[in-house]
Amino acid sequence: MDKLNGSCEKLARSLSLQFSMLAFMGLAIVITMSGNFLAITVISHFKQLHTSTNSLILSLAVCDFLLGALVMPCSAMRSVQGCWFLGELACKLHTSMDIMLSTSSIFHLSFISVERYIAVCTPLQYQSMINSVTTLFMVVTSWLIPAIFAFGMIFSELNLKGSEDFYETNVYCHGGCPVFFSQASAAFSSILAFFIPGLIMFGIYIKIYKVARSHTRSIKQQAQQLKVEDENGSRLSRQRERKGTIILAIVVGVFLICWTPFFLCTITDPFVGYTIPPTLVDALVWFGYMNSSFNPLIYAFFYSWFRRALRIIVSGRIFYRDSCQMKLYSQ
Repeated sequence: MDKLNGSCEKLARSLSLQFSMLAFMGLAIVITMSGNFLAITVISHFKQLHTSTNSLILSLAVCDFLLGALVMPCSAMRSVQGCWFLGELACKLHTSMDIMLSTSSIFHLSFISVERYIAVCTPLQYQSMINSVTTLFMVVTSWLIPAIFAFGMIFSELNLKGSEDFYETNVYCHGGCPVFFSQASAAFSSILAFFIPGLIMFGIYIKIYKVARSHTRSIKQQAQQLKVEDENGSRLSRQRERKGTIILAIVVGVFLICWTPFFLCTITDPFVGYTIPPTLVDALVWFGYMNSSFNPLIYAFFYSWFRRALRIIVSGRIFYRDSCQMKLYSQ
């Protein structure tokens, strides 16, 4: 901070370091936008993929795409230069979008874990519990509550409550766009938006894992005792359910790995006198952003239907008549 006029102090970084940072951040933005755009296209286009789980994955991909398109470019400018050139209103909009999309991601993943729990643990009730209305409720809730939470907190300045004097004296500067939380707001927002949903998701997937193992043992026993060929279809269906659950558990695990360091930093920094270096906080933010880049790569690596759909897109067959009816996997 410039003590003479209260303006933001531009970071003194060499051109080579700035170029390296911009190259890394630009690559992350391109991967995030292109990967999630492909995920959106695949799930939207092929009717076979219009399922409850994929509807939530589609909405999550939209969330990740918007993060890459609207939030990450401005964050890159701030990370490299250290200053904000777009004005105070744009700063509040950017911060609100950042918090909203990050919170929306964990809401989506929470609902996906609930949907997987019902599919694996209570399959007979799945059709009655998970339908178009339930899925719509999950998607709307995943967007609406984070939006109200993020925009309400930033524009009402609840994130500053209790530490206004410290913020004005030690943090605020003209031309800056710091993301600041008081002790109360840091604890409340981190626990509500990350730690509680994260623990719930972790507990749900532990339960799913135990039930899936039990199902596997029972299927093997039935196959050995009955040796009935008609069971093949049911067994394949259950195997597909378990594989889908494992993949989505990996998505959740990657999310927690990427964002946990940042939220631990956020919740502890106000209680240690804001002594954590801003450059470390900024690096952890970008480590969290990388989660939005990883998700499409996980789909491409683990889902054969995603790879098959990509080949259809690249070959141009997606423009064929009735291409949306193409089968990507056997029922």
